[in-house]
Order: sequence, then structure tokens, then C-alpha cells
Amino acid sequence: MRYRREEQDGDYAFGQGDSAFLVNSPACVAQAIKTRLQLWYGQWFLDTTEGTPWLQSLTGKQNSAAAEMVLRQRILATQGVKSILSFNTTFDSSSRRAIFTVSVETLYGTTTVTSEA
Repeated sequence: MRYRREEQDGDYAFGQGDSAFLVNSPACVAQAIKTRLQLWYGQWFLDTTEGTPWLQSLTGKQNSAAAEMVLRQRILATQGVKSILSFNTTFDSSSRRAIFTVSVETLYGTTTVTSEA
């Protein structure tokens, strides 16, 4: 598995040769999970059925258990993920944000991913 490394500012790394990539590591799978969660459903012109259904299933007056199930399915479908070890969701109603922290067992070891929506 090979994934382009993300810089601290969120941009992808370029011009660094092979060091611009994460290869066969827990960090590689973590980057894949984060990228998959950030892709909104219907946003990718090559496959409009791909993406996380934020508007369709996860925002508004949705059941939090149903929203968690959608996110779990999306994470489990990520290349390199074997299983979810823990899943935490924190909803902040005043800022209307959700923070997801998930620990996963990957083909290469264990990693933790935090994502915000």
C-alpha cells in the first residue's frame, strides 16, 4: 500500500522523492481513512457513488447510532483495515461539530485516527 504523505498544513507532500509517500505502515492506512472520511458523497466526478454521506446520513437530526454505523462501515471498507478496536464520537451542539477518534488494527499494526466534521 502506498499513499502520498500529508504535510502539517494539510497539503500533500511533493518534490521529496520516495519520502513524499507512506508505504505499508499504520500511518499509511491512517492517511487513507482520513482521506476517505473527508471525501463527501457524490463529490468525486469519476465515481459519484463514492464518498462519506455527510449530508445524506450524518448531519441534521440523525440518530447518532446510525451515524456511527455509517462511519464504521466506511472505515472498515478502507484498504488495509482489519478491524476497529475502539470508536469514540464527541458531538458539540454549540459549534455543531463532531470529533471522531478511532483505533484500528491494520495489516501493518495498530493506529489511531482523529477526524472532525
